[in-house]
Amino acid sequence: MSRGDTARRSLEHWSEAGRSEMEAFYALAVEDYRQLALAADWPALLRPHAGDGKRLLDVACGSGKFPSALLAHTDLSTLGPISYDLLDPSSFSVAEARATLGGPFVPGRELVLTLQDLPADVQPYDVVWATHALYAVPPVELPAAAERFVAALAPGGLGVVAQATAASHYLAFYDAYRAGIAEATPYTSAEQVRDALRSAGAEVREQALHYTTGTPDRDVAEGFLQRCAFDDTVSLEQMLAAPVLGDYLASCRTGSSWTFEHEVLLLWL
Repeated sequence: MSRGDTARRSLEHWSEAGRSEMEAFYALAVEDYRQLALAADWPALLRPHAGDGKRLLDVACGSGKFPSALLAHTDLSTLGPISYDLLDPSSFSVAEARATLGGPFVPGRELVLTLQDLPADVQPYDVVWATHALYAVPPVELPAAAERFVAALAPGGLGVVAQATAASHYLAFYDAYRAGIAEATPYTSAEQVRDALRSAGAEVREQALHYTTGTPDRDVAEGFLQRCAFDDTVSLEQMLAAPVLGDYLASCRTGSSWTFEHEVLLLWL
């Protein structure tokens, strides 16, 4: 039986009711954002776009893990203020992300909508980024989302998308979940986002990141995987017994320990 559209289920899980599941996911997924924070000289990249009324748009901001990682792992103390607008279809996520912001990021507008619904007349931003944020964009809406991303970036601005590739855990796991547990629209891959951005007229440079996350804790693994599927109704045991998905998860397990392989593209506009 189908459990419905991926974007809808994703939105349902970004809520206070899904907090414990979200926290279980980030027990491992916080590494995604640490890797991004260490992947570039962010103070140097942001310096031309800081102070003097400069503005940043965080697309599908989630719970603010990327700005949190930048504040924890880089030194942004020399930058002037950056007005930080938060865009997400979940008001819960916008509130969560807003609470994480600290200097030089100054909370700005709250835009409770999807990227593809961003008004065409929005004033362009000096920085636009989307970090592990576009997986649930319905495939038929990806061209419109890419066009809005490109249009929202001012000439000479900094645009960044971080997204897992089709070979990475998030995509491989979800494809196996769809094959073995429930029908759903697929996740959007980094390759699809890259191609859509280029079709929208952007020049895109790629930077690949490879790393692993893992745990020996059964409950952590279950919570992480449930959030990867936005499905807390299926247990780890049911996942392991499922066709296709069980085989995939067996490849991630050594004894009682779990290891998940990640390949992420940083797409620089």
